Amino acid sequence: MQIESFKSILPKYKAIFFDAFGVLKNYNGLLPGIENTFAYLKEQGQDYYIVTNDASRSPKQLAESYHKLGLMAITEDRIISSGMITKEYIDLKVDGGIVAYLGTENSAHYLQTPEIKLLPVSAINDSNIGEVNALVLLDDEGFNWFHDLNKTVNLLRKRTIPAIVANTDNTYPLTKHDVAIAIGGVATMIESILGRRFIRFGKPDSQMFMFAYDMLRQKSDITKREILMVGDTLHTDILGGNKFGLDTALVLTGNTRIDDAETKIKSTGIVPTHICESAVIE
Repeated sequence: MQIESFKSILPKYKAIFFDAFGVLKNYNGLLPGIENTFAYLKEQGQDYYIVTNDASRSPKQLAESYHKLGLMAITEDRIISSGMITKEYIDLKVDGGIVAYLGTENSAHYLQTPEIKLLPVSAINDSNIGEVNALVLLDDEGFNWFHDLNKTVNLLRKRTIPAIVANTDNTYPLTKHDVAIAIGGVATMIESILGRRFIRFGKPDSQMFMFAYDMLRQKSDITKREILMVGDTLHTDILGGNKFGLDTALVLTGNTRIDDAETKIKSTGIVPTHICESAVIE
């Protein structure tokens, strides 16, 4: 397994797509020195977007969270989130009524439109269940796992409505050695119980890559060969980038550890174009 320096591979590309958690930040905050990477990209005139499965907050709130940590280079207009694609779907496909959700109130707030009423699954009862026209799984926090997951299963047994998964990640790093179950993992469990498939917006599916690619093409003449997707997870970031036709760089600062990266690549058949210790430029 050949490990390359991140700086050495950048000259091949006009634009970089970054995953967020495990690439730019982790459970301790920003990766030390990651601000140098964005200073270098600005110096070289290379474009970039954050392409994230984080649906817990709006792009504006996500950008503000980076600013509070001292990384000013990530602005609202540079964030493409699975929550954005979910909002677009709801705007186009859900014709009024109630949209029930699993997640925090904050994660649901930016999905609000004048035509729909957003309610947590915990607020769905016999008197309003007939008005529920969609269910969105947004975040792994903000609800009672026992009570509300059971309620979700029974809501979907009683109502033939679309169920939308805004974050397809199964897990996320909690500490250096431990992971936590993300809402994508919860969705997979509920799918297996009900014997149905949900609508998923997030890597490895192509919607976010297409969204970011379209934004790039509005600014310049660029091809997929000139874009690099940087991520820490084979089954989402790398698989999604590969499927969309992008070169990919696996970094070993998140879900994929240096001691088992080669084994995971061989066992999954998901092969990144590059492998780097991190996305930090010294």
